[in-house]
Amino acid sequence: MTQVDRTREHLIATYRRKAKHYDITSRLYPAPGYPQRTQRLRAVRALGLRRGDTVVDMACGTGLNFSLLEKVVGPGGRIVGVDLTDAMLARAQARIETSGWSNVSLLQADAAGFDFPAGVNAILSTYAMTQVPECADVIAHGAKALAGGGRWAVLDLKVPGNTPGWLAQLGTATVRPFASIDQWMMRRPWETIRAAMQEELNDPAWTELFFGTAFLATGSRGRPVPMDTDGPSASAEVGG
Repeated sequence: MTQVDRTREHLIATYRRKAKHYDITSRLYPAPGYPQRTQRLRAVRALGLRRGDTVVDMACGTGLNFSLLEKVVGPGGRIVGVDLTDAMLARAQARIETSGWSNVSLLQADAAGFDFPAGVNAILSTYAMTQVPECADVIAHGAKALAGGGRWAVLDLKVPGNTPGWLAQLGTATVRPFASIDQWMMRRPWETIRAAMQEELNDPAWTELFFGTAFLATGSRGRPVPMDTDGPSASAEVGG
């Protein structure tokens, strides 16, 4: 079994254990008081979605982004949630049924091998892509599936640069249950994601959030979509 296969199996086992209580424990992610929901909302806004659009939520987990996406695309839009773990998708399905959404479909698939539907308006990944060893391939495959003007947005954690040790620990705390922190820091997947965005997409933008412990990377295919004032910029931010 390769290292990639071992990582995948470890992630599946870990998320199966955590699925039942994930919605509660995620509020502490990656630390109590972290502005996770604010960052998720910013990522959704960065997609420039319109009513009736189709969006893929890659590594959707239990569907924490679904309500934010629903408010933008409306009942005439379509949300496709993709996740590796059956137990997480079961929780996502329960969320869909409780909310009465008829425009959300779920697919169990490995991000690296997922066949993106052609002509989607946007692809979103939150707090997951840095755990995918083939993250550059995922971004490339998704970029080819986007409709003209469609956008990719990746929100995730990173190790802050040139910062005190306690901030570095905050930035890495989330990966501790899922993979070796040493391996994650050595691989520096946020740099791979940034390079892939620049290589595969137009108008790539990179914004560091909350003292450099997170980032929002975006780009579009073809004609850029006008952004609102809350959209990402090329400069770093102090707060989230």
